[in-house]
Amino acid sequence: MTQSEFLNIVMPFKDKVFRLAKRLLVSTEEAEDATQEVLMRLWSNKTKMQEYKNIEAFSMTMTKNFCFDKLKSKQAQNLKIVHSNYEDGNTSLQKQVELSDSVNWVAKIIEDLPEQQKMIIQLRDIEAYDLDEIAEMLEMNNTAVRVALSRARKTIREKLTNTHNYGIK
Repeated sequence: MTQSEFLNIVMPFKDKVFRLAKRLLVSTEEAEDATQEVLMRLWSNKTKMQEYKNIEAFSMTMTKNFCFDKLKSKQAQNLKIVHSNYEDGNTSLQKQVELSDSVNWVAKIIEDLPEQQKMIIQLRDIEAYDLDEIAEMLEMNNTAVRVALSRARKTIREKLTNTHNYGIK
């Protein structure tokens, strides 16, 4: 496999690897290092890449495992979500502030979710993986993924509703 063939395979999902690493590791620099490490491991095993039926899912699993190992070694507990997929050039300043505030509230709520639910929310609602891919990446069955996703969304919805309705009677 040539370098350009390798890049054609991995470049479409490189940003997803980075966002997952950033979500887990918090630090942009650590997320960049993790992304680079995953890509280096893929490159060193490029001869085996054809054996994988879904290289992107395999890469996300590698990223998850690498980040968890890094977190275990540091015993870090600060996890944050990264979400910057919204953009609308025609929104007013007031609307932009409201959107930013809402994203920040959701990020804070997600920080308090159990680790598994955080991972599933990140992979499903932010990275847009389907449930089968998430189940494979997290080595869970499909039903468990759906239950955890449902519970996470319910918690987020309830806490958001309580936050925005606080003081309104």
